[in-house]
Amino acid sequence: MEQTPNSLDALFAFLLAGIAALALVPVTRRLARRVGAIDLPTPRSLHELPTPKLGGLAILAGVLAAGLIWLPWDAESRAILVGAVGISLVGLLDDVFELGAATKLLGQAAAVIVPVAAGVTVESFTVPFFGALAPGSVELFGLPWGGSVDLGAVGTVIGIVAVINVINLIDGVDGLAAGVCVISALTLAVIALSLDRNAAGVLAALTAGASLGFLRHGFPPASTFMGDTGSNLLGYLLGVVAVQGALKTNAAVALVFPLLVLAVPILDTGFVVAKRLKYRQPIYRADRWHFHHRMANIGFSQRRTLAYLYGWTLVMAALALALRFVPYSDDHGHFDAAWTAVMAVCGLLALAASVYLVEVLEILKLRRVRLRQVVGIRREARGPAPGADQVDRAVARELETGTFPAIDPETGEFEAIEPDRDQG
Repeated sequence: MEQTPNSLDALFAFLLAGIAALALVPVTRRLARRVGAIDLPTPRSLHELPTPKLGGLAILAGVLAAGLIWLPWDAESRAILVGAVGISLVGLLDDVFELGAATKLLGQAAAVIVPVAAGVTVESFTVPFFGALAPGSVELFGLPWGGSVDLGAVGTVIGIVAVINVINLIDGVDGLAAGVCVISALTLAVIALSLDRNAAGVLAALTAGASLGFLRHGFPPASTFMGDTGSNLLGYLLGVVAVQGALKTNAAVALVFPLLVLAVPILDTGFVVAKRLKYRQPIYRADRWHFHHRMANIGFSQRRTLAYLYGWTLVMAALALALRFVPYSDDHGHFDAAWTAVMAVCGLLALAASVYLVEVLEILKLRRVRLRQVVGIRREARGPAPGADQVDRAVARELETGTFPAIDPETGEFEAIEPDRDQG
């Protein structure tokens, strides 16, 4: 008779996955050099040396080693591990051959369909203004829609593929994706175990362990990158954990947990997509508008960038844990005044941290700051005021090339300088 995994199993899975990934990264580094899977520096890169990029294979090995031992051997777990191999293969092919955006998306969807078809799906969920959506059909404005289409399964596939790409998009600075996934997966493990979703808790724990084992090699200055092999896999696992560990429960705030835990990469992706749409660029086109690029543009080293973004992720994860464990409500509409005040303070702290980071990143005021700087210097030099088009061109150059424009005190002209880099 198969036993249900428990918290101790989650701990052992975390340790084994971490040790396996840590030990196997050097092997993947040699393999990457042999097959030519090397990430060469480009104008939008934050690394300066050619770096092997198949570290995700070590993460996969850690996940499989721990999963085969401590996950329950049922249809869902088997499908999750098969899907993990499939999504890693898609990433591996991209790392070696550079697949097109449409091909990658189709491969991701195909891998995600495997666990969804086995039952890893949200059976019902609520959408504002539309009400509850359930598999098979949905009533919209009093009319049946969907026919025989399993809307829960379709929504789950779309959601997990979205998480895969969210994690993929933040993997642009040494150690960022791996570190964010350690924090996120540990938080989701605690939440899942507390909701008696023990299989999801074990899966989250081994995901955190494998990410941490890789991070030893991926922290700046990184000796290897996880590549799309790793970022695809970690996004897939986090998406599956979110479905299994929270969204399939009856918890009233189930949807809030993964949204808070993954808030930083979700916000990063949201800002980037909005920027690309604003400038009528394809949303899949690479650029330098991510949070980590903005931090490099204003002179942050890679390690300082990690400190800020890890800290932001920790704050949001702490809010998710507070929402789960602070007894502010009895789930029947009755609130405890003192504990509700504690939750309000937690929410305000998270909001303050987010506003501070938005301010640091100059997301909303970059052009205005540059214009004030130039106008002030020109007035001191008694020179002509600059045109807005000059400022616009300088700001666009900063965002596109990663150079931070200083201003010559004699002439008031922009002078590009390179941001600080980590020296090891």
